[in-house]
Amino acid sequence: MCVLVAFVSSWPWLGKPNLWPGVPAPFEAKAPTDALVIDTESLEKRRSQLIPQVIDSQETNRLRNELERQLKELELVAKSNKLDRLGPVNISYKEQIWLRKRNQEEKLSWENEVRLASRRMLSQGLVNNLAVNQLRKAASLQLAHIRDLNLPAHSLGVKLLSNTFQGSSNLKTDLGNSQQLIEELINAQGRPTIEVNKGDLIISKGERITKKSYDVLNHFGMISRSPRPAAWFSRFSEASISCVILLLIMRREKPCLQARHGLLALGLLLVSQISNLWLGTGLSPLAVVVPPALLLSQGIGSTSALAWVAIEILLWPLTINGLAEERLIVAFAVSSIVALQAGRMRSRAQLLQMAVLLPFGALLIEWILLRSQITQGNNSLGQLIPNSEVLITEALLMGITLMLTILLIPILESTFGLITKARLMELADQERPLLRRLSSEAPGTFEHTLMLCGLAEEGARTIGADVDLIRTGALYHDIGKLHAPEWFIENQQDGKNPHDQIDDPFISAEVLQAHVDEGLKLARKYRLPSPIADFIPEHQGTLKMGYFLHRAREKNPNVSEHLFRYKGPVPRSRETGILMLADGCEAALRALHQNSSNEDALVTIRKIVESRRIDGQLKNSTLSRAEVELVVIAFANVWKRMKHRRIAYPITTKKGFPA
Repeated sequence: MCVLVAFVSSWPWLGKPNLWPGVPAPFEAKAPTDALVIDTESLEKRRSQLIPQVIDSQETNRLRNELERQLKELELVAKSNKLDRLGPVNISYKEQIWLRKRNQEEKLSWENEVRLASRRMLSQGLVNNLAVNQLRKAASLQLAHIRDLNLPAHSLGVKLLSNTFQGSSNLKTDLGNSQQLIEELINAQGRPTIEVNKGDLIISKGERITKKSYDVLNHFGMISRSPRPAAWFSRFSEASISCVILLLIMRREKPCLQARHGLLALGLLLVSQISNLWLGTGLSPLAVVVPPALLLSQGIGSTSALAWVAIEILLWPLTINGLAEERLIVAFAVSSIVALQAGRMRSRAQLLQMAVLLPFGALLIEWILLRSQITQGNNSLGQLIPNSEVLITEALLMGITLMLTILLIPILESTFGLITKARLMELADQERPLLRRLSSEAPGTFEHTLMLCGLAEEGARTIGADVDLIRTGALYHDIGKLHAPEWFIENQQDGKNPHDQIDDPFISAEVLQAHVDEGLKLARKYRLPSPIADFIPEHQGTLKMGYFLHRAREKNPNVSEHLFRYKGPVPRSRETGILMLADGCEAALRALHQNSSNEDALVTIRKIVESRRIDGQLKNSTLSRAEVELVVIAFANVWKRMKHRRIAYPITTKKGFPA
């Protein structure tokens, strides 16, 4: 995937010209012969100004029908005896007298003249922004011969036509024929050319190449479009190294990084690069950079999201358009805010609020940067600044893509094994079926789990680890004990221990290992995310089952130790490492005497932690010695709260009388 991203990013360098407008000329060039060179800049400007339109027959028929309707209403006015009857237009007294006095022949003749005038006006085309007085003037010219015969008939016809056509247009752009009509108009007017004489200086060495000088150089074959291997290899290497750095940063933030996590991040880079090649300068950086930052920040972490944003901005192809750098700065600022904030948000409602408010903030930043700062003293860039409609469209597009990303997050979670803060909060709900089963079928284990959560959360909070992840992982770490809860001492209420009855340390060791294996089966059955399922085997790592190993060696001193070790793996993240330490310390801390001092608790904790470290259980957890010491102190502080006791209140048998 890294190679694919690098190849797509460097693709333009395989066929990109060696010169283009805006770069310094590496040589001096003179015209070898006389020539007339087409001025492409003027040609494109002329094309943009020629927007041919054709008559819309559907709208024309609608306007004709509207005119017929108004003629019928006018006939009702003519037949009415009431002078105050409303008509299609305001009718003067003279016009009303003419309407009543005209005979049938005059009526038909006048209506036909009005229809004929309307057909002439519609055949020429109407625009909806034509001023009313101009529209009346045009109608008056079409009915000029009526004016000489009858003045009221003329004025009434002008009113009727202008009232029917005002604010309407029967023109449309014919997409199929537009380009052909443009070319015909350009050919009729003549294509703009640049006259070049033999020996004319086209450009001096070091001068910036303009669009016109580029056209002349291209005409004389001085622009090379052959592949540039050196530039391509440089870009390819830059993109490849950037992808590797991104994966290393993700691995540093998430030591148990899965292959599909890396594929997701690189896939997002690939999609953005393909979009750049396809859409070019029409692509909005905000719509491409911000949504992936939100997704990666929620699913992997803020550091990984920031690294992705930085690499995406680095690989973004800049064009000579005057404002590409400034718009990338805006996109980088907004996406950095998203990467930092989204990773801390613990509910989907907060994400939706961000998706609604962030586009307005981005719009404001773009407006201030592009409208205020750049335009000061730079008139040339002022013509290139996007108008307000473009900026609003970009902000709306970013908002829509953010909304779609939030809607797709649950699907991407299961597809790529991601786990977001919102998902962690949902899984930590103790009313979920699996946790309710643990509470009712293995109450001792559930109580141990709750005590363990307090220790693990405090340890994670002290060193800046993921508190939500370790809380949820702690709740599910012992769900495998549901398979046989009575085989674990915290669930034995009648004093009977099955391990004593079978008196076989090998079977007992298999039972202990089974609570890990069965836990993983339950995790798959209930579709727990892999980061949560990792807590089930890693909280035990490859620890020794010391009690049963001792029992076995009492019978046979040559028993191999590996038969009495958990299968692992050892903790591969700070969170699972902290949970392993908390799991070992929880029972020992609860067993301490009420009168034990803080020093006694610290000694007990350090003894357990050091034994885990010497046994190699923390080697892959990325926990440093300093962090482990902070965790030890945090566990001791929790123990202080655990040993707190309330005073004994007297128990009364009757109201007002102590027992």
